[in-house]
Amino acid sequence: MSFGKVKDWPEGERPTERLLKYGCENLSDAQLLAIILRTGGDKGVLNLAIELLNRFKTLKEIDASSVKELSAIKGLGKAKIAQIKAAFELGKRLMIESGEDSPTFLSSRNVYSYFAPRFKNVKKEFFIAILLNTKNKLIKEFVKISEGTLTNSLIHPREAFKEAIRESAASVIFVHNHPSGDPSPSAEDIAITNRLKKAGDILGIPVIDHIIIGDGKYISLKEEGFL
Repeated sequence: MSFGKVKDWPEGERPTERLLKYGCENLSDAQLLAIILRTGGDKGVLNLAIELLNRFKTLKEIDASSVKELSAIKGLGKAKIAQIKAAFELGKRLMIESGEDSPTFLSSRNVYSYFAPRFKNVKKEFFIAILLNTKNKLIKEFVKISEGTLTNSLIHPREAFKEAIRESAASVIFVHNHPSGDPSPSAEDIAITNRLKKAGDILGIPVIDHIIIGDGKYISLKEEGFL
């Protein structure tokens, strides 16, 4: 079924008007996506939203999809993909702020499962901090410490713990990716980990783990005996 262009619909049936009149909760996933996408070219924005849902099946899968995967859908350019990614990210940040559905990290597997989709098809190295409360629940995620090839000189404890201090985090977990796909720690990775552990001990914000994510696999430096 084709729904045509929204501008040709009766005003009371257009997603934006329905949201303002009846509230977000009364719109379907496709209608909400149509509002985010705004336009859909010749196929119509609701048809584009439905195609997106049909391709990825769930909102979670859309969120986990890469820019390249989303670009495979005709009508999804860089601007629309950015709008989708921004909308999902704001939703996650809101849940974290409100304490709703905030994940708890009790193992390296928990961390890997949560963050692996974020690093899928990422070609650069990112070093991030995960801030936790006393119950190991997430306070703030993906605090970027460094981007690009990691060196001990780039990962300064002052920058690594700045946000943790500001947010009164009880502990931190550091995560970074290896675009090569091999998560084996380098000598530099181990040196950075030791340096940050010492800084965390002094600050009273212990480093629980340092997870390196590769292609479909990961390594916990704590489990490997380096922390």
